[in-house]
Amino acid sequence: MRGSMMSDEVTDPVETGIQDEDQGLAHQAAHAVAAYRSGDREPLARLVRSVTPLLWRTVRAQGAGHEQAQDLVQNVWLTLVRDIETIRDPDATLQWLLVTARRAAWRAVRRSRDEMVRTEQDEQVTEWLAAPSDEAPDAAVARDERDRALWRHVGALSERCRQLLSLVAMVDRPDYSVVSRTLGMPVGSIGPTRGRCLAKLRLALAADPSWSAR
Repeated sequence: MRGSMMSDEVTDPVETGIQDEDQGLAHQAAHAVAAYRSGDREPLARLVRSVTPLLWRTVRAQGAGHEQAQDLVQNVWLTLVRDIETIRDPDATLQWLLVTARRAAWRAVRRSRDEMVRTEQDEQVTEWLAAPSDEAPDAAVARDERDRALWRHVGALSERCRQLLSLVAMVDRPDYSVVSRTLGMPVGSIGPTRGRCLAKLRLALAADPSWSAR
C-alpha cells in the first residue's frame, strides 16, 4: 500500500462503502497504524479481529469462494503490514482496506471465471477430437458442418500440434510417457504445448462463423 494509493484511490466514500457507523473502526485503524509505527503491535492485532469480518463480507459479496476469500483477506492484511511505514494518511486506512479487498476479490473472481471458460472450451474441443465415428445418422447430420469446420482448422495447425492433439484426444487420461516417446517430446513440455495448441485452435474456431459452440 503505497502513499499515493492511500491518498488518491480512497477519497470517495460512496465507492468505499464506508458508512457513518464505521467511523469508530476508521479511528481504530488510524490509531493502529500509528501505534505499529511506534512499536506497539497490539492495536493492529485488535484491528484485525474487528475488521476481518467486514473484509470477509466485502470479498464474498464479489463472488469469492470460501478458501479464495480467506486468501484474499489475508493478503490485504499482509499488504498493510508490508507497506505500513509508507502510509501518508492513516485516517484513510480503513477505506483502503475495504477498497483493496473489493478490487482484489473482483480481479480474482474474474480470473477464475475466465480460467473456467478456457477449461470448458478446451474440454469441448478435446471431446470433438475424440468423438466416435459411429454416431446415429441424425446426430451425424447435425454435427457434420461443425465437424468440417473443426477438422479444417485442425489441419491448419502445425504438424506437432496435430500429432499431439490426436494422441491426447484418444484416451481420457493419456500416458504422457507414451506421448513423450512417440513424439520425442519431454514429458514436462507436453501439457504446456497441448495448451498452446488448443488455444490456437480455439481462437481459429471462434473466428469462424461456421463453428457454432453449443
